Amino acid sequence: MSEKPQFIEKQYLGREWIPITIRLMLAMFCFAAYTFNFFTDSTEKADILAVAGFGIITISIIMGFFLHFRTRVINGSILIDGLWTTKLVKIDLNSIVKVEKGIYSRYFFNNPVYNLHQKGTIRFYTSGKDAIHLTDRDGLVYVIGTRHINELYRAIQEEMK
Repeated sequence: MSEKPQFIEKQYLGREWIPITIRLMLAMFCFAAYTFNFFTDSTEKADILAVAGFGIITISIIMGFFLHFRTRVINGSILIDGLWTTKLVKIDLNSIVKVEKGIYSRYFFNNPVYNLHQKGTIRFYTSGKDAIHLTDRDGLVYVIGTRHINELYRAIQEEMK
């Protein structure tokens, strides 16, 4: 067994384009309202809108550096560890009977999730549209969202041999 991981992927919370677009639209609305209210008598309200706009942009920049989770394929298992309070999830590849490439969800908007147990599946997702579907001996399905589906699929196939 090698100690070097076959695959490593880090997924960050603030780097998905749809939430970034929503936050920037909110900031633009705050700045537009600030501009229109600045020339009226209510300059105190206008100042609050400017502070809110800069706050939204600052939070958006900071969220770009928050690691949601990291996926590693090493020593015949998949290790997924997340933010500060999340526990390490270890998926033993010896118990996996089926590996498939697929899409994460048919919906356009998907919330980031870590270790979400729902209807016989365990989901891990931050961004992207692709996912690896792993089925174990008990029929439990792991859905791991990824931006590098071909590399993850290849690493899993190599570790399962």
